[in-house]
Amino acid sequence: MIFIKLVAESLIFAWQALKANVLRTVLSLLGVTVGIFAIITVFTVVDSLEKSIRDSLSFLGDQVIRVEKWPWIFEDNYPWWKYYKRPQPTLTEFRFLQDNITMASSLTIFAERGNAILQHESSSTSDVQLVGVSFEYNQVYDTPLAYGRYFSPSEIDLSRNVALIGQEIAETLFPFSSPLGKEIKIQGLKYVVIGVFEEQGENFIETPSLDATCLIPYGSFLKLYASGSRFGVGSTIGIRGYEEDEGLKELEQEVIGLIRGRRGLRPLEEDDFAINRPEAFAQVISNIFDIIGIAGWVIGSFSILVGGFGIANIMFVSVKERTSIIGIQKALGAKNYFILFQFLFESIFLSLIGGLAGLMLVYFITFIPLGSLILALTPKNIILGLSVSCLVGIISGILPALVASRMDPVEAIRS
Repeated sequence: MIFIKLVAESLIFAWQALKANVLRTVLSLLGVTVGIFAIITVFTVVDSLEKSIRDSLSFLGDQVIRVEKWPWIFEDNYPWWKYYKRPQPTLTEFRFLQDNITMASSLTIFAERGNAILQHESSSTSDVQLVGVSFEYNQVYDTPLAYGRYFSPSEIDLSRNVALIGQEIAETLFPFSSPLGKEIKIQGLKYVVIGVFEEQGENFIETPSLDATCLIPYGSFLKLYASGSRFGVGSTIGIRGYEEDEGLKELEQEVIGLIRGRRGLRPLEEDDFAINRPEAFAQVISNIFDIIGIAGWVIGSFSILVGGFGIANIMFVSVKERTSIIGIQKALGAKNYFILFQFLFESIFLSLIGGLAGLMLVYFITFIPLGSLILALTPKNIILGLSVSCLVGIISGILPALVASRMDPVEAIRS
């Protein structure tokens, strides 16, 4: 109890010392304020950019690998005609994987065509992402509906002319009425709208959005565009793995083995298909932002260093000013740790106030409109800013506090 009481008194002494020298306090914490502001601003921008880019790539799926003809990343000096000669994934291969795969939670086959034109009476909209899907598509990729319903198994199996459309399409073709049950035309064929997706909004890097997407049954898509042949629209088999399969390594190996066996590839023959992984993009993004984060630390560290020296200098001045008071306190029985805590707390207070001021400046920056990029000050960055401030206060104040705590009371009073 006595120890706690002495610590509390040290806090009070430190706070009173800061209030007694307001101008000096403000000037000493400016360096820390600028340093914390620089570091946390960089991390806030980096985190917001990374989140926006990851959200923009959400259409690729989470825990999903894709079997396709073309790889997303080409090997150096790899002959392009080898890729060109590859066969497209087919519905037969999809059915084969459905019957034999064990490491997948769900899988789907789909084909996409960009810049499609949809019509309703005299209205039309272009630049639509038209996707023909199997029934399991919504189990692999998120397709939240605002209203209406998803495809039924019979609609997919019988290739019915039914469609799900995005909010942007619905607002363009049906500005004054509900699109449910209404007909739209795609390539001259009539389709009945059975559902509308939830509004997704603009993506940061303008990747495909559900707002401008139209889903139709896979068989119905084949009525409009040839797929599966070398010259047709390419199909993709999307496969969602289990959370327990870290990195989807087991799933990938199983898929490679099954498709190679299905296509009759010999052990020494190269794969004639590509396994594309969305997390490859995420890894590249993380590496880029790690470098930016290091740059933020370097920039902010200079200001933190200046602020730390400023606080240390002010603390030495404070010790010199209060030398006689220290002597009286020690003569009356004050312990060394009481004196040490008094100055150490004062240093930490200075640094924390500077850190809080820097965080407040970052918070105000988050209100600046930056288009589709939304800045957000996360709890992780707040804790980081306060932790760095506290550490700077301890490092800057420990030496002056030790000098004060080891003073001889008689010499201190005499000075």
